[in-house]
Amino acid sequence: MTDPRLMNNLTKWANTLAHYSLAIQPGEQVLIRVDEAGIPLAKEVYRAALEAGAHPHVQVQIDGLDEIFLTTASDTQLGWVSPIKKFEYETIDVLCAIVAPTNTSALAGVAAGKQAQTQSASGTIRKSFFNRAAEGKTRWNLTLYPTPAAAQNAKMSLASYEDFLLRAMFLDKDDPAAAWKEFSAKQQRYVDYLNGVQSVRLVARDTDITLGVAGRTWVNSDGHKNFPSGEIFTGPVENSVNGTVRFTFPTAHLGHEVDDVTLTFEAGRVVKAEAAQGLDFLTAMLDSDAGARILGEVAIGNNYGVQQFTRNTLYDEKIGGTFHLALGNSYPETGGTNVSAVHWDMVCDMRPEAGGGAIYADGALIHANGSWVI
Repeated sequence: MTDPRLMNNLTKWANTLAHYSLAIQPGEQVLIRVDEAGIPLAKEVYRAALEAGAHPHVQVQIDGLDEIFLTTASDTQLGWVSPIKKFEYETIDVLCAIVAPTNTSALAGVAAGKQAQTQSASGTIRKSFFNRAAEGKTRWNLTLYPTPAAAQNAKMSLASYEDFLLRAMFLDKDDPAAAWKEFSAKQQRYVDYLNGVQSVRLVARDTDITLGVAGRTWVNSDGHKNFPSGEIFTGPVENSVNGTVRFTFPTAHLGHEVDDVTLTFEAGRVVKAEAAQGLDFLTAMLDSDAGARILGEVAIGNNYGVQQFTRNTLYDEKIGGTFHLALGNSYPETGGTNVSAVHWDMVCDMRPEAGGGAIYADGALIHANGSWVI
């Protein structure tokens, strides 16, 4: 990191995470999980957590260890769940995860089956953690620290990428927390409307898909769990999804990129999957467990500060004027019941330059060509 603009905003970023996103309280146990390149931000979050009276612990993810594990471990080791990690995720009050990729394709050469094995093994911990979060017993946040690898993936210079991140996180504002609160109030209007809806229909290029959402809760994602955020989401009724969706952007999962994905659903399950690139990996993930072919999430992106595709899901799924669907695990707070080791978000663009699109709620048009009309 050489650009002083972001370096000068690290304290503002960390304080926004600690006080707005995570609301860290005195006496709480805070786990800061960080990739090596993100240590400068981790230090500032650590400082902010201490100043809040909490008990922070930093866990550094060493570059290359995942690749060594997946290419060296036996089947027994791939399926083993660490009791230390299990205890950690069942005990902590707050998790701050800082992703800082140095090689976005590091796991591209690893067999999909091995990745599916280890994902399945850790599924129990993830389920327990998200259930605790749904019950208000723990809080979590995920943020992305800019690296040359991430900038290159986005086809941007590092300085341009850092400026992009600052705008998307509202860190270019004097008071980012106030900006997020204002943004949250705008999103809440859409959440309140959709919480009374029975079904949603999504239409775009080569896309026409209907999902039942009766009895499910829409969530206002406003920078508390993802930072940045800017989406509203719910878990569709598991057996209600019917139709076909073609995702606009390439999608990456576990280091594998899959391009031009088209999925067809019948009675809630993927019955046909197509891709111009990476179909074998997509198929392996769909077959990894019983819940992987079922949707765990439907969401609408509302962050119009994010306008370009960057090959990073944290940002791409928030692009204003898009929707995304996630295969696999549901978030319990939505009322979704699907369980899977997989949670894979894929984004469809509804903006005019992508051919346009529409969202209907109980037959009424609520979103047209990338903008809300209610």
